[in-house]
Amino acid sequence: MSSYITHSSRPHESVLPRPHTDAHHRMRTYGKIRPMEEPGFFERLFGRR
Repeated sequence: MSSYITHSSRPHESVLPRPHTDAHHRMRTYGKIRPMEEPGFFERLFGRR
């Protein structure tokens, strides 16, 4: 009786979070997608151009 151990760099599917397949469901859960950078002082003062 031999046992085989499979090594993989990817974790098992039960550990990985499932991506949202529905964009509307993602928006209801987490809100609108925000930019990575926060707007600067002048951009907040005068708005986007």
